[in-house]
Amino acid sequence: MSAQTAGPETLGHLSDEPSNEGPEKKAKGITGKSPMRIAMGRLVRDKIAVVCAAVTFFFVIVAVFAGPICALFNVSTETVLPSQFLDTLGGGLPLKGPPLHGFDPDHPFGIAPQSATDNLAYWVYGARTSLEISATATLFSSVFGILMGLVAGYMGGIVDKTISFVIDFFLTIPFLLAALVIAPIINQRFNASDNYPRIQFWALIVVLAGFGWMGVARLIRGEVLSLREREFVQAARVIGMPTSRILMKELLPNLTAPIVVSVSLALPAFVAAEAGFAFLGIGVTSGISWGQTINKATPFFESYPLYLWEPMIGIVALVLALNLLGDAVRDALDPKTRR
Repeated sequence: MSAQTAGPETLGHLSDEPSNEGPEKKAKGITGKSPMRIAMGRLVRDKIAVVCAAVTFFFVIVAVFAGPICALFNVSTETVLPSQFLDTLGGGLPLKGPPLHGFDPDHPFGIAPQSATDNLAYWVYGARTSLEISATATLFSSVFGILMGLVAGYMGGIVDKTISFVIDFFLTIPFLLAALVIAPIINQRFNASDNYPRIQFWALIVVLAGFGWMGVARLIRGEVLSLREREFVQAARVIGMPTSRILMKELLPNLTAPIVVSVSLALPAFVAAEAGFAFLGIGVTSGISWGQTINKATPFFESYPLYLWEPMIGIVALVLALNLLGDAVRDALDPKTRR
């Protein structure tokens, strides 16, 4: 009996050994899929990435539909008779709304001390300002950095040396110091203009994009230096393909992964920078901004903390979601990761 049962046991042990069908099934699962489809499949399976994408989408919806959202809650950025809502003898603190008083449906986020402006309206429009500035600055800096990196990496020689010198020169300029110098000049030159808020808006975008394109350019240049020696680029040169077509049709599609990663990591950096500049008084000072609200709320940290925590939570949630989403995108686009 022992001899008869030995056979099945031995076969059972052999059947329990790991087989080589796993990699084959995985290979069949990704056959015919583009790298972007494989990356999207990885992102969908990443729970953290899905949550961060949902948070980012929420802020985008808030920014795009700021007006309808304020109309839905019947709130506005205009102040009507602030003396009715403020304790003028108690430091200008609100007489209604959280956290000092009960919930007020007319002002779900409370009202600001001393000015009686609605916190929800300022929070919603602050999200619009932050995302609008950061997205526009990311677009401009990425496009300019990609073009400079493509030209420098492909052309080489004196062109590469000149562009690399310009990149190194801009990297030596302190970003914050340059912004502190530029802001008073713009303020003195255009403060009497009727379009001063829009001038501040575009000036901040120029500053952010002007000092944010160098990292993208260096990344793209390094990738192009390796790609330009590949067979498909050499073949395009041999058949006489124009340089512009080689850059746009041959090299640029192979740079999708580093471009997506650089954009996903630059956006949260610009969100934080915009809020920081507004807090320092060198950003958007004539409009509505999270950083400007934080600057006004700092003196009321102990007596009315809600005024400070609302924009702070918005900035932290948005920047954290964008950073984690950027890390997830980078991992999903990296073929060496095992996610």
